[in-house]
Amino acid sequence: MQVAIVGLGKMGANMARRLCRTGHQVIGHNRSTDIVRELAETEGMIAAPQLADVIRLLTPPRVVWLMLPAGDATETMLQQLRTQLARGDIVVDGGNANYHDSQRRGQGLAQQGIGFIDAGTSGGVWGLENGYCLMVGGEPRDVQIITPLLQSLAPDPTIGWGHVGPVGAGHFTKMIHNGIEYGMMQAYAEGLALLQGKTAFDLDLAQITELWRHGSVVRSWLLDLTADFLAHDQQLHTITPIVPDSGEGRWTVMESIDQGVAAPVISLALQMRFSSQAKDNYAHKLLAMMRNAFGGHALKGK
Repeated sequence: MQVAIVGLGKMGANMARRLCRTGHQVIGHNRSTDIVRELAETEGMIAAPQLADVIRLLTPPRVVWLMLPAGDATETMLQQLRTQLARGDIVVDGGNANYHDSQRRGQGLAQQGIGFIDAGTSGGVWGLENGYCLMVGGEPRDVQIITPLLQSLAPDPTIGWGHVGPVGAGHFTKMIHNGIEYGMMQAYAEGLALLQGKTAFDLDLAQITELWRHGSVVRSWLLDLTADFLAHDQQLHTITPIVPDSGEGRWTVMESIDQGVAAPVISLALQMRFSSQAKDNYAHKLLAMMRNAFGGHALKGK
């Protein structure tokens, strides 16, 4: 299948690689041209230096998949696409957007007969190897058209992706997913900090997290990643304990307020990220390492 990917950052580039390697024709466009050139040379991706080239190279009905930062970057690109796409074309937003924005954008594009799909995407920098979890919102006919892409991006054609509801549902589901992620990370970080603080026992955190990976009720992929980096460095002396939030945790807490549904664990996990600062806080160092391990988020070194 033919698809254009606009935004070739860490995740967008790996998605382009995975689609190229599974036989799809990928047209790539990015503000920085170095990655476009690299993917064209190594993966056979078709380079589109300008947005007009994306439109020209695609065969109608066109599918343009955005992997851009939430907010102004996505909004600006959608405004440009609205003037160049035609009835029957489809825009997929695979970035972390607020679901209210996705609903508004879908309604605006629908007035021009352009389909819009919001694809909540999880998998981080490991998606190229392991596949991505894709939570998709949109009209059934539009989702059916891009199903071959979803099947190739997912861990397996039959699992790891799903049409979860109308436009907005995909990003809403991903928002709640990330809120849960905040809580899980905070619980691991606090527990391991308590273990590390019990100096009388001289506990080996690499050994303990490896134990927990097998048969324990707290085993998870987050734990796998944590055990891996603790096997190489338990002290984390070079890591500054600053843990930014990407926005989705805030949106989840705001949603809990709007619904009047208690979400104290997620809310407190968000507040703990706000409290992180350059102090010798082991739990915050662990959180920073987890974000780097699954998402490739930059670490702040001392």
